[in-house]
Amino acid sequence: MANEKDYQGLYDRIAALREQVASRLSSDLISNPQLADALTKQIDDMLASVVDADTKATPPPDKGLAALAGVGPEAAREFGITRIPPGVEAYDETITSERIVAVGDMYYLWQHEKIGVFRVVQKLQELFRAGTVRLSGGSGAFALYQFDRRDVLRYTQRDRQSAYKRIFNYGGAPVPTGSRANTDFHKLFAHFIHQVTLFWRDKRISDVIRERAYDPSFGSIAIVRRAGLDLRNNLKWLSFGHLNVLRVEVMQLLEEAFKILNADDVKNLFGADNAWDVVEEVLIRYFNERLVTSPRQRMGVTGREVLRWLAQPHILQTTRAQFETLLLEIAEQSEEWLTSAQAMNLAGRPASARVLPWDQTQPTPVRVSSNGRGRGKPGVSPVRAPAREFEYEY
Repeated sequence: MANEKDYQGLYDRIAALREQVASRLSSDLISNPQLADALTKQIDDMLASVVDADTKATPPPDKGLAALAGVGPEAAREFGITRIPPGVEAYDETITSERIVAVGDMYYLWQHEKIGVFRVVQKLQELFRAGTVRLSGGSGAFALYQFDRRDVLRYTQRDRQSAYKRIFNYGGAPVPTGSRANTDFHKLFAHFIHQVTLFWRDKRISDVIRERAYDPSFGSIAIVRRAGLDLRNNLKWLSFGHLNVLRVEVMQLLEEAFKILNADDVKNLFGADNAWDVVEEVLIRYFNERLVTSPRQRMGVTGREVLRWLAQPHILQTTRAQFETLLLEIAEQSEEWLTSAQAMNLAGRPASARVLPWDQTQPTPVRVSSNGRGRGKPGVSPVRAPAREFEYEY
């Protein structure tokens, strides 16, 4: 186990090694920046192996206190031979992926709730009971009957809405007693996706401008990693409870609903080609709603993929080449989510201030007077304040 003198000497030697390597290979590092990543990773791995071995070493019964305090035969003659622990387990490595994956499924379900899939099935049930539609003994009619009979065994709509409120702060339902709404989710989720899209946009620009672009200003992995860790840590405490069971049940409910909507007798009733056509036809005919089916559904699919990626340890990767390779998995999903959300005024693309304060949802816009002239700083082009992004109904 390490004493204070060895502990200090280890980090001094590691620092001297880094300096020596950088000095001897300075010319090669300029022409081949990837070499710096490889060398840094090797040195970091060496240091990590030493620290890990020291962590696993069995400490003395008194944890080294007697030597430090100068008590008993093991009293330290000098400060340098006292024991010093290397630290504790890193906070960001203690997240269970299963719970974050469950949150991704709940986000997917929320978008289908907002589209109105379950409301459409309920409306079909009402029409079926009233006998006002031409459904009788077909596969869709029989599935509607079974769907209604099993309703008493499922979580209610109120249960689902309360779960969405607790996890995402979406919807207007009250949270369960003793819980609170996750008011930070949408801000952190949109911020992470925005940083991912910025990273790949900057990388594409750098690849065009320079032959071998490696300037950290062209895509910072540290900003992306910090935004992802903030979101993941936020979800850590909001993913306990019955969430896991509830999302499995509601996923089954969604599958059953689409089997009803895709039944031949139901599609023939509305002259539809597929289940989504039935959903849109019912929403227009009976609810007189503006359709947001396509962007909402893609937000659900891409948002779930982003959260699934975040559930894995990819975000903890520190090597630039490996991080970029892993991040590429959600590059297009993030861009598509942001474009869909922006089209519905649910998120924006801030043009400045890449890193936002914790309690600020978006960069502060310049106020615009009635004559259109900005009242902000001189030389700054006035921009109109965007509509409020983070309301109940996401």
